[in-house]
Formats: sequence, C-alpha cells, structure tokens
Amino acid sequence: MTYCVGVKLEEGLILASDSRTHAGVDNYARFCKMTVFERAGDRVLVLLSSGGLAATQAVISLLRKRIAAGPPHLCSVTSMFDVANLLGDAMRDIERRDGPYLEESGLSFNASFILGGQIAGEEMRLFRLYAEGNFIEAGTDTSFLQTGEAKYGKPILDLAVTPTASMEDATKCVLVSFDTTMISNLSVGMPIDLLCYARDSFAVTMKRRFDKGDAYFELLKQQWIAGTRQVFHELPPLEW
Repeated sequence: MTYCVGVKLEEGLILASDSRTHAGVDNYARFCKMTVFERAGDRVLVLLSSGGLAATQAVISLLRKRIAAGPPHLCSVTSMFDVANLLGDAMRDIERRDGPYLEESGLSFNASFILGGQIAGEEMRLFRLYAEGNFIEAGTDTSFLQTGEAKYGKPILDLAVTPTASMEDATKCVLVSFDTTMISNLSVGMPIDLLCYARDSFAVTMKRRFDKGDAYFELLKQQWIAGTRQVFHELPPLEW
C-alpha cells in the first residue's frame, strides 16, 4: 500500500509520498515514489506514484524514453493539462502491453498518480490520475488530492488545509497526516519524501526526506500527541 498527497495553496504546492512497498506481510522494501522533472525557469513537474511498483516504474521509464526521443513529451508541451494527457497515454500504453499477461495470473494493471507543478505561462495545477488514465484536477473547493491509503490522513487535512493556509502550517499538517496513517496501517512507512514548490519559482528549492528517527519528525509527532491530549483534557465535562 502507499500514501501520497498533493496540496494546492495560494503560496504554492506541497507533495509528499511514503516509500514502503510490499508483496506480503514478510516482504517489505523501500522505493522512492516521487519523480521530479525540472527545467529551471521553465517548468517543475512532480509525480507521486501509487499501485503496483512494476507498473508505475514502467510508466515513468516510458515517459523518460519519450523525452529522449523528441517532442511531444513532458518537457515540450505548454500546459499542465497536456502533461496530464501524456501521462495518461503512457499509462494506457503500459496497460495494453502488460494487461493481458497480468490477467493470465489473475491480476490487473494497477497504477495511479498525483501530478503537480507549473509551466511558464500558466498557473500551478494539481491532478489525480486513475489507473485508466483519466484524471481530475484540484480546484478552489478541493485543496488537496490523495492516492493510496488515504482514509487515515484525510481527517487531519480536512481540519487545517485550505487554499489560504500558509505553506508552513499546511506542510506540518501533511506530515501529521502521514504519522496518523503509519500508526493505523503498517503497509505505509518511512522514508517520507516531501517537496514544497513556491508559486512562480520554476525551481525546486525545498525537498527533504524524513527517515525513521528523524529529529524534526519525532518532535512534531510528540508535540501533536501532547497537544491533542491537552485539548481533550480541556473540553467541557460531560453532564449525566
């Protein structure tokens, strides 16, 4: 299982993913699920992947191959909508290639993505792509998109993430949502890859990995737990 989240704020974008993959309770591994395509001054594109590792890696490899082969590709198109379509096309191409063989083993093609970024000449945009290659886009009423094991972290994000939230506060909220997810589901685990993109910067300057025992993450977790307990203690008493 995976947990990935993308947040769209007035200040910029926040994208984060865990790194745990597994093929059964005794076969865990770590793989980075964040892929960045950057051309300084022109575009920043960030992909967060969820689903079968073989499927998502094949899609990303195909995207890289098409960049090397020449336009149209992720680094040549002029809108994030076009990028989302190219990603959807690559997903369908891999599904057509591998799908029949997966079905012979009782499996199905399973890959989904969160895509966020900005291309010079347009606003930042954030998309959620499904296994079929179709997608939705975050808007004014939807400040964040998730994929994978989303249900444990969503209530935290609902409490604090709005378009006008500060990048600092929303980033803390995203990290707390990962902590609550990891507590509730062992198939989501560290390291956590975090990237914050400032609007109109067209460069990645804030990117960090949080591994097990990270001092900041541990402090954040401890203070969140202590603060939550204090709030419950201060709630008005129940009268019978």
